[in-house]
Amino acid sequence: MSLELRRVSASSAPATAVRLLPIVSKLVDTSTCIGCKACEVACQEWNDLPPEPTTQNGTYQTLGGLTANFWNLIRFNEHDEKGALHWLMRKDQCMHCADPGCLAACPAPGAIVQYVNGIVDFQQDQCIGCGYCITGCPFDVPKFNRETNRVHKCTLCVDRVSVGLQPACVKACPTGCLQFGTKDHMLEVAEQRVAQLKANGFPEAAVYDPPGVGGTGVVTVLAFGDRPELYGLPRDPEIPLMVRLWKGPLKVLGNLAMVGGIVAAAAHFVRFGRKHEGDHEPRGPHDREPSGTRTER
Repeated sequence: MSLELRRVSASSAPATAVRLLPIVSKLVDTSTCIGCKACEVACQEWNDLPPEPTTQNGTYQTLGGLTANFWNLIRFNEHDEKGALHWLMRKDQCMHCADPGCLAACPAPGAIVQYVNGIVDFQQDQCIGCGYCITGCPFDVPKFNRETNRVHKCTLCVDRVSVGLQPACVKACPTGCLQFGTKDHMLEVAEQRVAQLKANGFPEAAVYDPPGVGGTGVVTVLAFGDRPELYGLPRDPEIPLMVRLWKGPLKVLGNLAMVGGIVAAAAHFVRFGRKHEGDHEPRGPHDREPSGTRTER
């Protein structure tokens, strides 16, 4: 089953969808993650990604961050709260924003698409490797592969989801930390979990679904919801201002300047005609004749 498109990069008009599907979402409950990394392995295997070399930096975290060949990373963060140590583990991946900054920044037609179910996907055969999508993402997710000159990220297993299956990471999770379904249902489950956390001594528990990017396709439950930066998440993510200016007012002004240049060139041609060989520009009042050419009176 193929998916219709909702938005396409470098397109002035949204794609026309013939079918409307519910927005899908992945729930990440950081309070029940045990750091087993089964989701990391499942992601690598399903997407046939090559192994990444690791180094021991004094943490249980597999890598220092996401890479072009590693799209799903469990981040380990230690936090001391009133003398109690908390492991704040979070699944780091593409957030599949409703208003994706990567798509807004991309200048290549069709290189980034958003399907009608909300999934944001990269089309590698259309990618030109400019890296603008990297600057447009407030979550620092897309990564550049210097070998292929392409940018990569999590696809939310769109190939599985399009045929009714769960993403590979969700299928592999042993604790129920990861769940998958419609966005509305995942928000209901997340709010229920937040209520449980508040009753269990975490009064600031909250659902992370930032409005600055229109909400995300990855809904995250945080026990310390008032401080998302403890989990490596930005407090108020939004599309960078320069991206909005570049694709908004500056783009309009640039187009107007280009049209103005064409009009000015056409007007000059109509008034003065074609320039022929031997034509000379008129001299100014201060121009001197070359020596030896002055006529004696």
